[in-house]
Amino acid sequence: MTRSCQMPSSGKISNTRSVSPAPESSCVSMRSDASMDPPTNFSSGDSSAKRRNGQYHAFHCYSNEQEGSKCLNDEILPDAVFRELEDTSISLMKKELRRFEKLLKPDCSASSVREEEEEEDEGQSRVSEAVLRIMLHVLRKMNQPDLANTLQTKLISVSQQQLKSRLKQKFQKISEGVSNQGNATLLNEIYTELYITEGGTGNTNNEHEVRCIETSLSRGLETQEPPIICNEIFRSLPGQDKPIRMVLTKGVAGIGKTASVHKFILDWAEGKANQDVHFIFPLPFRDLNLMKEKQMSLVELLCCFFTELKPIEYNDYKTIFIFDGLDEWRLPLDFQNSEILWDVTKSASVDVLLTNLIKGNLLPSALIWITARPAATNQIPAEFVDRVTEVQGFRNLQRAEYFLRKIKDHNLANRIVTHIQSTRSLHVMCRIPVFCWISATVLEKMLGEAKTTEIPKTLTQMFAHLLIVHTKLKTQKYDGKCEVDLKQARKSILSLGKLAFQQLERGNLVFYEEDLKQCDIDVREASMYSGVCTQIFKEEFGLKLDKVYSFVHLSVQEFFAALFKFLCFARKNKKSSMTGFLKHEVDRSLQSENGHLDLFLRFLLGLSLKSNQTLLRGLFTMARSSQDPCEIIEYIKSKIRENPSPEKSINLFHCLNELNDQSLVQEVQTYLSSRGTHRLSGVKLSPAQWSALVFVLLNSAEDLDKFELRQYDLSEECLLRLQPVVKASRKVDLRGCNLTDLICSVLASALSSISSSLRELDLSDNNLQVSGVQLLSVGLRSPHCKLETLKLCNCSIRKEGCAALVSALISNPSHLRELSLNSNKLGNSAVKLMSKLLEDPHCKLEKLQLYDCSIGEEGCVALALSLISNPSHLRELNLNNNEPGDSGVKLLSDLLKDPHCKLEKLQLDDNRVGEECFAVLVSSFISNPSHLRELSVSRNKPGDSGVRLLSDLLKDSNCKLEKLQLECCSIGQEGCAALALALTSNPSHLRELNLNYNEPGGLGVKHLSDLLRDSRCKLDKLKLECSGIGEENCAALVSSLISNPSHLRELNLSWNKPGDQGVQPLSDLLKNQDCKLEKLKLYDCSIGEEGCAALALALISNPSHLRELNLNNNDLGDSGVKLLSDLMKDPHCKLEKLQLEYCSIAKKGFAALVSGLKSNPSHLRELNLSRNETGDSGVKSLSDLLKHPQCELEKLELDDCSIGEEGFAALVSGLISNPSHIRELNLNSSKPVYSGVNLLCDLLRDQRCKLKKLQLECCGLGEEGCAALALALKSNPSHLRELNLNYNEPGDAGVKLLSILLMNPHCKLEKLELSHCSITESSCAVLRSALSSNPSHLRELNLNYNQNTQQ
Repeated sequence: MTRSCQMPSSGKISNTRSVSPAPESSCVSMRSDASMDPPTNFSSGDSSAKRRNGQYHAFHCYSNEQEGSKCLNDEILPDAVFRELEDTSISLMKKELRRFEKLLKPDCSASSVREEEEEEDEGQSRVSEAVLRIMLHVLRKMNQPDLANTLQTKLISVSQQQLKSRLKQKFQKISEGVSNQGNATLLNEIYTELYITEGGTGNTNNEHEVRCIETSLSRGLETQEPPIICNEIFRSLPGQDKPIRMVLTKGVAGIGKTASVHKFILDWAEGKANQDVHFIFPLPFRDLNLMKEKQMSLVELLCCFFTELKPIEYNDYKTIFIFDGLDEWRLPLDFQNSEILWDVTKSASVDVLLTNLIKGNLLPSALIWITARPAATNQIPAEFVDRVTEVQGFRNLQRAEYFLRKIKDHNLANRIVTHIQSTRSLHVMCRIPVFCWISATVLEKMLGEAKTTEIPKTLTQMFAHLLIVHTKLKTQKYDGKCEVDLKQARKSILSLGKLAFQQLERGNLVFYEEDLKQCDIDVREASMYSGVCTQIFKEEFGLKLDKVYSFVHLSVQEFFAALFKFLCFARKNKKSSMTGFLKHEVDRSLQSENGHLDLFLRFLLGLSLKSNQTLLRGLFTMARSSQDPCEIIEYIKSKIRENPSPEKSINLFHCLNELNDQSLVQEVQTYLSSRGTHRLSGVKLSPAQWSALVFVLLNSAEDLDKFELRQYDLSEECLLRLQPVVKASRKVDLRGCNLTDLICSVLASALSSISSSLRELDLSDNNLQVSGVQLLSVGLRSPHCKLETLKLCNCSIRKEGCAALVSALISNPSHLRELSLNSNKLGNSAVKLMSKLLEDPHCKLEKLQLYDCSIGEEGCVALALSLISNPSHLRELNLNNNEPGDSGVKLLSDLLKDPHCKLEKLQLDDNRVGEECFAVLVSSFISNPSHLRELSVSRNKPGDSGVRLLSDLLKDSNCKLEKLQLECCSIGQEGCAALALALTSNPSHLRELNLNYNEPGGLGVKHLSDLLRDSRCKLDKLKLECSGIGEENCAALVSSLISNPSHLRELNLSWNKPGDQGVQPLSDLLKNQDCKLEKLKLYDCSIGEEGCAALALALISNPSHLRELNLNNNDLGDSGVKLLSDLMKDPHCKLEKLQLEYCSIAKKGFAALVSGLKSNPSHLRELNLSRNETGDSGVKSLSDLLKHPQCELEKLELDDCSIGEEGFAALVSGLISNPSHIRELNLNSSKPVYSGVNLLCDLLRDQRCKLKKLQLECCGLGEEGCAALALALKSNPSHLRELNLNYNEPGDAGVKLLSILLMNPHCKLEKLELSHCSITESSCAVLRSALSSNPSHLRELNLNYNQNTQQ
């Protein structure tokens, strides 16, 4: 059965009722009693007949026996006619009732119903619909709603199956780039899942769409943003409670929006996904444009597009409307002034129907999916959009998958993928599926041919080859010729170019027959020009629609526009300068606010190259020879220099790439090639070089995920110049960067940008003050700000700054997940302000860090109350080093009891929590134990009762605690035993246990040993520092580990007394091949030569796991150190940190140790040999190690090692030959004398030296030596963070030069120690003056015990 799109004829009998003005649909409902006239009474009897005779008259009647006989309008029909009418009606009713009875049987399928319906004529179908309405009404009056619903659902499934069948036929094939169905491919064969993310707004982004792709690629979003599966577009993500009615999906042209829509529909039609949906109605805006002159109701609109539909109350069913291509819509969507419609049967213009459907006036239960290019998204007000998603295109793996699906020769496909990855411009564009099709079309032919041809590396080359390929394809396929008709080809290409240019100037992507005719394009020619201009010809739904045309992608249109403009100038302006023409186009592009000419300009400049003109010489002969590109290249560079914004210059660098000029880029790449931080320190870059640097960073082969200013230069200029990189980065780390108000304002601008990717911002260790926080808050308040992590530790934030911060976050609370305000003196009043944010139902904060924030009882109470009102999101809370008081802890306990509380990590170290409060706290965990994973209550006083309750918690099978910190909690033998016993009963979850500075005693150690022996125990970190463990208890503990060795990764037994005998079983553990210990701390454990030898031998037999070994303050002896040396020689040894301070190592042992390190130097990063008798001879051998090119030692401590002038000079010489790795050097109590100081100055002046911490306490440095050091540091000031010159004699001259160093804006010194330095009052004044001129970096200045200074 088919239906026309015409309005019902006025001559037909209609039984529609008058419609109530109430906001309800007046469409005939199958579930509404009020939607129909009262049913006819079919009981027999004269009285009923009489009633009928009185009710019915004025019928037009007819006679089957006598042709032409009539009766008057007011004549009463005879009883015989009514009896026959009654019998016929009852017969029809019985027939329908039998059919409905059959339908209600469980074994009846929708297909059998569909077969019966197909056999019905239109009259019978209308009878069936009428009887169905009566039947449903009666069933509901009989209180049988389930039967009524079942009957209705089975009948609805008929329409559903017909719709699915039609949609499956329509969307099962896709034509890439062309509409010719003969070239179509099965969608399921070629479709590759696209990368779709949630986020952003529906606001307009004015950047060129290709620029959007380039920016998103540089951000590295594909590794960060969780993808949304296309078929789950309406499914809420975890933590999202609000149902999603309307989705707005944005994406640049050709990115795959329409393909995603088709796949969504096809999977539903094939029964693969979303089977809870009853109806899906795809209504492309492109098709709706062709109905813009018509007036119709929503029901009529659907019947026009989907002729198989029956009258249905769609509000009773899950229905999805999909409107694809909002950017192609030609009518305004006036959400403010358009007519309000509640009735789906009321006629209006299509734009009015759309606005009412989107607003929810029509079919409020229906789901809506709209797709659009970014520039069109602002047509839909944000208040109606529940989710904004963005199609990001292909990720690397998806792109490779596409080519493997597209090209059957997988070797060829892999070669194409490799080439694209090696060419940045192609790599960027291949995020777009249509461009992948273009690349496959060109490169499959080129790489598949035997002859060697230069493979395209620029966009201009790629599109020139595309034009050549498809010109030949058209000739062979449609014209049936082997050779191209050059005259006809030129005419067609120029006509298409004219169309492309004119429509690009007008901003049109879609055009119609009249547009083609204006450009002298034959409509038949356009439809045959496969792959270049696609004809999208719609003649469906019973309507005669116009033909609609577009280029396969915006970039193809821009290429043709550029080709047309270039050819026109070349032919018509023979006397004009080509360079002058190109300069004009460069200027015109720069004046464009939205960059819509960016790609056009790239193509135009690329076409000016002789090499690209040579490619097209078979099609076009240039009227003049190509000009030298040097002049236009220099002009573009001058524009880059003139432009203060590197962001606006980015397209000019792409233009230089099309002109094969890489000179500016190569200049800055030399600076980036160096390793480590501060790569631009002391380098003076020109504006053009800064712009080049931005271009290189944004177009790096590596995704730009994290930006750290210290990687380049800690200066305001550097950050200001690199603004576009900051905006494009997901994470920005500006810790300790001396942020000014100007930089805070720039950051606010980045946060407010619609195209900003910023999700994590760390501004810790900056003195922001109130003004800085207020400026930053402007960005945080912006609706475009999607910041998820904000770290402001140690930023001097107090009440006023906190008020500005909280006010901003309250106005935009839904995105932030982590807030860290550690080490700010917020106080109670500021925390009360923060509580307002936390109680906001839109606040989704998961991690709150408030370490050392001067929070007292009053503030903690306010904090807890706010969390109680909104408990379900917070996962981590750090209140270390505050004073919550009894009431604060009790209210926190109330929060923890709440079943909605999902807290996983709670830190309450050093909170003065006593026995009573600790018991209350643990009781709350017992009532809600399943979420907590980490509990830290170190340096409190839980008492025995608190520990016993904690043990009850640990026994609970619902307790999943993984990390327990109880350092310095005065836990004795009984408490430790209780804890261990509890863990033994539920051992499988705990991974880390810290019992440092407690007294477990023999009983506690025994039960701990039983726990460690349990095969279910998975403990990987055990800390028992300073726990009174002697030889016997240590042996018992380690023996238990031997029986279950494979999990433990860190063991700390420092400040205990295991002795050599206790270390012996530890050696047995280390020999065990299942032992994977990585970190072993045995500081001050009474280990002698015998114990050290045992440990070393054990490690030699199993060397590959240990990364850190601390044997400080043990008497190792030469033989023990000799065996350690043998361990270090082993190539399997990967030790990174070795601590041997105060270990009685003499010259012989020292020489052996260094010999071992020299044979395997590449792993060690930290070496501490302080307070040993190394002497000059030992240090000389160490110097040879430092010279080794594979040595990457970062921290060297040689405090009090009897180093004299000769040894000092040798050591520094070693560092000079390999200076780039060392970051911390401790040479306290050495005697460098003049020659040693001079060499040290040479090291500090070396630009490769990145030393951060230099300790020269008590080194006999006088005025001359200190002055030399200050001068050396002045020439390379940006790395050093800590300088210790205690117990030296710098004198006035030395202090003056140190002051000059401190005034240097590049100086980033944070800690300066000048205690006991005989500094005079006048020298102190000089220091104060220096610090006032550059005050922001220095955090600590020690001038204790100097002349006339405060101690």
